[in-house]
Amino acid sequence: MIDLSCDYNCGCAPEILAALTLANDGQHATYGFDRFSLSAKEKIRAAVGNPEADVYLLVGGTQTNATVLAALLAPWEGVIGAASGHIAVHESGAVEATGHKVLTLEADRFGRLAPETLEAYLTAFYADETCPHMVQPGAVYLSQPTEYGGLYTAAQLRAIRALCDRYGLRLYVDGARLAYALAAPGTDVTLPLLGACCDAFYIGGTKCGALCGEAVVFREKQPHFFPAHKQRGALLAKGYLLGLQFDTLFTDGLYLRLGKQAVDCAAALREGLEALGVAFSPESGTNQQFPILSAAQLAKLDGKIGYEVWQRLPDGGAVVRLCTSWRTTLADIGAALAALQ
Repeated sequence: MIDLSCDYNCGCAPEILAALTLANDGQHATYGFDRFSLSAKEKIRAAVGNPEADVYLLVGGTQTNATVLAALLAPWEGVIGAASGHIAVHESGAVEATGHKVLTLEADRFGRLAPETLEAYLTAFYADETCPHMVQPGAVYLSQPTEYGGLYTAAQLRAIRALCDRYGLRLYVDGARLAYALAAPGTDVTLPLLGACCDAFYIGGTKCGALCGEAVVFREKQPHFFPAHKQRGALLAKGYLLGLQFDTLFTDGLYLRLGKQAVDCAAALREGLEALGVAFSPESGTNQQFPILSAAQLAKLDGKIGYEVWQRLPDGGAVVRLCTSWRTTLADIGAALAALQ
């Protein structure tokens, strides 16, 4: 069976596996001070365009979101995010378990938090005379792409950054699938833009070609983040396992090439489904596609193509997620389309 239910159900890029095999015979400095991690951090700083950026390597996305937001927020502060955002829905309350409330706002159909929505919330919050008694907004959480494959534009990010500056908030972007966002056709959001707009963001590895790992990029030096993420169990003793992977991903443009592979396959899948008369909810230009399939079409996929149900429909059909990855091939896409014939 070809499994298109998610983009983290396989191993790692061959280049990473080869590098891990070579490194396995050596001994390496611990806790991220190995040569691979130091090299990876320099390459990421260069890619972001900020030689002063502070870079840390963590294991997984939920761990990263909870650890970074706990470090960015004061004890009395919460984080603003879309109601459909990952920290609000699919992380088992990890951020809130650190003592920080997730302050949810309605998003658009693509899962994006509109600058206008954020501004209206902040205006109303500070106009309320009782706001000192409430959880104070301390940061804004976005993801690029969103849970629905939506992409923020450069203009939207800059507008949200301006609101954060006006109200003294930190801006944090979840980049679990960032390789696929960067490769999406027509996007004007780049790594340097994220580095300039965000107080912190992370470059996803787990879903983008690595065995595991996320690279957190802070715009400015964070003198206390090392003990902060050590305290939360997010500091890997064998840090070279993460450093080596990101050093490889950021060599010769591999990260962007892997993202393009997935996005190209997703485009072929979308075009093929459209030719079969399939509609989407919503439309996505990234590696996640959300077709609306009938009960008969779902039955054709069962046992042949793995998918994730996104929304059950009254007629027995469903909105499903078909998710390509760095490993997906056009032959896989052809098989998925053939199954629906």
